[in-house]
Amino acid sequence: MARAPLLQLSDISLTFGGDPVFSGLDLVVQPGDRVALVGRNGSGKSTLLKVMAGLVEPDAGEVVVPPGVSVGYMEQDPEMAGCATLGDYAASGLEPGEAYRVEMVAEGLKFDPARAVEVASGGERRRAALAKIMAEAPELMLLDEPTNHLDIEAIGWLEGELKAARAGYVLISHDRAFLRALTRATLWIDRGKVRRQEEGFAAFEAWRDKIWEEEDSARHKLDRKIKAEARWAVEGISARRKRNQGRVRALADLRAERADMIRRQGAAAMALEAGPKSGKRVIEARGLAKTLGGKAIVTDFSLRVGRGERIAFVGPNGVGKTSLLKMLLGEVPPDAGEVVLGTNLEVVVFDQARAQLDPDMSLWESLTGDRDMRVSGAADQVLVRGQPRHVVGYLKDFLFSEAQARAPVRSLSGGEKARLLLAKIMARESNLLVLDEPTNDLDVETLDLLQELIGEYDGTVLLVSHDRDFLDRVATTTVAMEGNGQAVVYAGGWSDYVSQRGERAAESSAKAKGSKARAAAKEEAKPEGLSFTEKHRLEALPGEIARLEAEIGKLEGLLSDPDLYGREPVKFAKATEALTERQAKLGAAEEEWLELMERAEATQT
Repeated sequence: MARAPLLQLSDISLTFGGDPVFSGLDLVVQPGDRVALVGRNGSGKSTLLKVMAGLVEPDAGEVVVPPGVSVGYMEQDPEMAGCATLGDYAASGLEPGEAYRVEMVAEGLKFDPARAVEVASGGERRRAALAKIMAEAPELMLLDEPTNHLDIEAIGWLEGELKAARAGYVLISHDRAFLRALTRATLWIDRGKVRRQEEGFAAFEAWRDKIWEEEDSARHKLDRKIKAEARWAVEGISARRKRNQGRVRALADLRAERADMIRRQGAAAMALEAGPKSGKRVIEARGLAKTLGGKAIVTDFSLRVGRGERIAFVGPNGVGKTSLLKMLLGEVPPDAGEVVLGTNLEVVVFDQARAQLDPDMSLWESLTGDRDMRVSGAADQVLVRGQPRHVVGYLKDFLFSEAQARAPVRSLSGGEKARLLLAKIMARESNLLVLDEPTNDLDVETLDLLQELIGEYDGTVLLVSHDRDFLDRVATTTVAMEGNGQAVVYAGGWSDYVSQRGERAAESSAKAKGSKARAAAKEEAKPEGLSFTEKHRLEALPGEIARLEAEIGKLEGLLSDPDLYGREPVKFAKATEALTERQAKLGAAEEEWLELMERAEATQT
């Protein structure tokens, strides 16, 4: 027997500012669907999710969620009024006694539930919004850019959780690797039309390109037909004769059909131009050490950056990637070691915090008010790589309309803010490009163009990103910041780093095994002691056991309610599954602790 859909949209129409966002949209989301929602920035992806969530009322049509189906929506800018901490917000939709779910999710997403809302950053608030929906575990999850502000480790955790989830979800993301790993169907919003393909994101670009080729062919054929019919109307038999009136009307219909063909949005006309060449040695760092707030950023770190290299910095949030970048640029002094900058450096920086953008300025003011772009005596001109350009014309290069030129920066989407910041930095000539999280919020087409520009750029690039696909396409060298001051240099991009790290770990393991074997040969009778890692594990296990026991106690308390199964069978099933899982983990942890304790005691005797 077929299961009822989780959500159904019928004949949805929606208009903003006179322009239709959707018209006559029909869509069904079935149980277990894993759908990528893709489209250009501003195409209406987030709006469609809000329609699905019931947060935006369509002008016409119907949104149907069957009784008993729970739908969760992850907000990009969550409203947290009335919540003292991020944990309070994340737990606000849970039943009493279920707050432990937030703590479990918070560990994977790396945010502090006790963090006060008023001092939390935008990234922390986004992670709390994601934790809220993950803890609530609805049957349908609507996720709008869930990987933004997550580091690669947390993205990997989220990817694993969503792979294992029974829920259906519709997912907006710029992260190609994330979409390829998770999705089985694709919704593509293009010029107000929503198309669906029953294949995941991995097949999207080939599908899109095929549709565009078919459109181009149809448009070309129609243009040729109009041209032929128009020639007949001018040169042929008089259109006033009755028998020819039908052909004249058909020509008018063809012209109307051609006018109704909405041209697809082109790629941004972005350009990167390197200024005068820098020296062959761009940056040389020797023996750097730096501690901030009691935490080691780097210890004895050395790096030589040559002209034309693309160096990527990866690692968990908070490990100090931006701080290391600032040290390499000479903006922050190291505690030890030295940084030598090369000659003739012209540096431009893409700042992940978008601090170069004033939210209260208009786009026009943001460009004309930039000291490096100002043209003396011309209020409507900006200096772009040494040449004056009309400000609106330059904004159009980055896909902004004339109407947006006077709009405030705060009204822009995340992707539009990223494009505006790119417009500012690309107006300058440079030979050292520093990109700190440039990929957040950009659509697939703009990411492709940015990748091509970086590939063709004659200068040097320092890059921080958590987008694994982008790193693979761009980076020639990867600096992995692994915490505790450890920063290791690897050749290649993300996949190369993962491969080399595995080989390095295997080599270290083989060396360790060889050392143990030699030690065992010398002292056969001596019991084997604990390694440093095992000692650390022995110290950590009591806390892990206590946490598991506390979670088991809460779950057992919840299941002790005799009416729970009849009242909320779904919750009963989830709690039972969670209890079984934690009991298995507790047993394994206790067994591991006993084994390590026995070995530790045998070494001491």
